Amino acid sequence: MRRTFIPIGFSLVLIFLTGWQQLSACTNYLVSKGASVDGSAMVSYAADSHIRYGELYFSAAHDWPQGSMLTIYDRGTAKPLGQIPQVAHTYQTLGFMNEFQVSMGETTFGGRNELTDSTGVMDYAYLMFVALQRSKTAREAIRVIAELVENYGYASSGESFSVGDPNEVWIMEIVGKGTKMEFDKRTKKYVNINKGAVWVAVRIPDGYVSAHANHARITGFPQSDGKVSINSKQFDMLNQKELHFIYAHDVIDFARANGWFNGSNEEFSFSDVYAPLSFDAARFCELRVWSMFNHVTDGMEDYWKYAVGEQNSKRLPLFVKPKRKLSPQDLMSFKRDYLQGTELDMSKDAGAGPFGLPYRWRPLTWKFDGKEYFHERVTATQQTGFSFVAQMRSWLPDAVGGIFWFGVDDAGTTVYVPFYSSIKAVPQNWSEGYGDILTYKHDAAFWVFNRVAHFAYLFYNRLMPDLQKVQSELENKFKENTAAVDEAALKLWHSNPELAKDFLTDYSASMAGLTLEKWSKLYEFLLVKYLDGNVKQEENGSFKRNQWGYPASPEFPGYEDSYKKMVIEETGEKFEMPNNKKE
Repeated sequence: MRRTFIPIGFSLVLIFLTGWQQLSACTNYLVSKGASVDGSAMVSYAADSHIRYGELYFSAAHDWPQGSMLTIYDRGTAKPLGQIPQVAHTYQTLGFMNEFQVSMGETTFGGRNELTDSTGVMDYAYLMFVALQRSKTAREAIRVIAELVENYGYASSGESFSVGDPNEVWIMEIVGKGTKMEFDKRTKKYVNINKGAVWVAVRIPDGYVSAHANHARITGFPQSDGKVSINSKQFDMLNQKELHFIYAHDVIDFARANGWFNGSNEEFSFSDVYAPLSFDAARFCELRVWSMFNHVTDGMEDYWKYAVGEQNSKRLPLFVKPKRKLSPQDLMSFKRDYLQGTELDMSKDAGAGPFGLPYRWRPLTWKFDGKEYFHERVTATQQTGFSFVAQMRSWLPDAVGGIFWFGVDDAGTTVYVPFYSSIKAVPQNWSEGYGDILTYKHDAAFWVFNRVAHFAYLFYNRLMPDLQKVQSELENKFKENTAAVDEAALKLWHSNPELAKDFLTDYSASMAGLTLEKWSKLYEFLLVKYLDGNVKQEENGSFKRNQWGYPASPEFPGYEDSYKKMVIEETGEKFEMPNNKKE
């Protein structure tokens, strides 16, 4: 793994109950094969961070000399945490998907602050990348994560991982054991006797969907399935298809020893013990899960009070059965959610301003006149570095089956471009290290999309129809292309797998280039049309001129009545014209 993997992920948060604007960061969806329109398994992830740069990571398969070591870095600071032995061979990864279509996402839930291990080596992001480089299935990825934290210590706070392959999707939740130093007479050094982590992994039943968004979601689980001791042969049970729950051998005992749980094993809840629910966890995190579930199933009104933070309310289920089959495009749509259609619609309250902007600038919580207030934390957010939908298809060869639908910047204003997981290179404009969050490059995908997004934030409800038109045209084109591209790639694969990969590399690069070309032209169009708050007259993308070629007069749309009313209520007669007043 190259040193340039340092920027992956978002800032490491070590303390629970503080810094919620950083902690409430990412949103994941999981779709089982039986819940999708075509039998795909899917994992979706948004990397939300104020310092995360949108770039498509790539690591080619590699054979390593004996004795090679891998340096692990902290994701929030780039500080080296330590080294671990490299394996003989690592698999190709594209973003958060590998050559066998294994895919991962994550959200941080923090958990009890005393469980952070200051001596750990394995950062949450490196757990993901190392697992992807060493696993052919989701179950293998879970095993790799468990073994790594047991052997080298866990350096991050509580995490929920989405782990999927063409046949299964799992949620794995993990938190460290804290730091308890004792002197080791053998090594004559102080060592952390709590090294490692407690964790539990649950397979999402076929036909169901799940989600997580910065709060631990696994509560109780059957305890006859997969209690695991790391250095035993019990991991052989992973091959048993009937195994739906896997958990660390001491996940309950450790809680008992620390006085956090004293009930029966059947009463144990991972989330309640290791990440106790708070108003923040519900309103800023579980509300995003509720919103996704609300799109796909009925009866979610029963969980509204819980989602908005009312204590002792009916808790959200870990997974639900959707009333219709879902596509990658559905997950893209859910990524653009800002509670439309609910009483908390971000485009409808005073904070939306005169142009219905469904975003709020940070900090997430704020104080005024001695009281603390908050902004809603919804799925669509301005500080997304990148997001994706990983589509994993079991009926196709891995080289053709995996599609990594990837978008940079805000999900609401991005375009999800199809990158097949077997491609041999990433287009330069999208590649890792081509610009960064402090280095502007005019043709880097991240900056191309940021230019459009920042202009859209100025006149949101005016611009979005124009933006969404191009966004839909591109994403619909990619969707319609997929069957033909699959068919052509499959024919090549049967005769020459390398030619199939070359073909998919060229196709992915072509669609990525087309997207940037269209988006750059969109920016030029929007700048001209909405310059200075006016709206130029246009038809079918062409701006109107009079019969002598002079620009037609623009329209002056002004403000919505709701905004006018608010101004009048605040200012009274201050701006009232004198001729309105009767003698």
